[in-house]
Amino acid sequence: MNPNFIIINVDNMGYGDLGCYGSTVHDTPRLDAMAAEGMRFTDFYVSSGVCTPSRASLLTGCYAQRISMHSDGKGGCVLFPVASRGLSPAETTIAGLLASVGYATECVGKWHLGDQPEFLPTRHGFARYFGIPYSEDMKHTRREGWPPLPLMRGEKVIEAPVDLSTITERYTAESISFIREHRDTPFFLYLAHATPGSERTAQVSRRFGGTSRNGAYGDSVR
Repeated sequence: MNPNFIIINVDNMGYGDLGCYGSTVHDTPRLDAMAAEGMRFTDFYVSSGVCTPSRASLLTGCYAQRISMHSDGKGGCVLFPVASRGLSPAETTIAGLLASVGYATECVGKWHLGDQPEFLPTRHGFARYFGIPYSEDMKHTRREGWPPLPLMRGEKVIEAPVDLSTITERYTAESISFIREHRDTPFFLYLAHATPGSERTAQVSRRFGGTSRNGAYGDSVR
């Protein structure tokens, strides 16, 4: 039987933020257990230190410069809301390859490879999408002309502005539902958490507020 694949991409969380990598202020028992039961890597490289180019490389296997995802075309190193640029639908992604051989595919979470319809996950091999199209700090209150931060299902906005205090748990519930639905068939899940994220104070759900030894950031990691 073909293996299932789950990639969890956590936004702006550091190497040393997990217990299995030495953190003494964050409790991460689930990930620590995965490290103990599986493989723990200590050397890893990404093609870029920021969102758009690193995500483009992760999903396509290409350097961002080769697929024009290293810049927004206006001097920015990531894409911003209502950008005219995005990951070309002509590019081959992991999701597209796996879908072509019968895998169920879903993208849950932060995309950041273009927010216009032709650039969304559903145009890149993902049969389903549930998440926000760019960073959680790119809100309408930050810059004129930006829309309220949207939560999308497929290619439709279902909530704007999105309630970020509940987003991690909602992403988890969506992912579990997808896994259960496809437990007997091959699947690929790309889970891209939006938090701890880019805001000065990390978003934390009520359930985890005040539960770490490292303030809101630690609570968000936990």
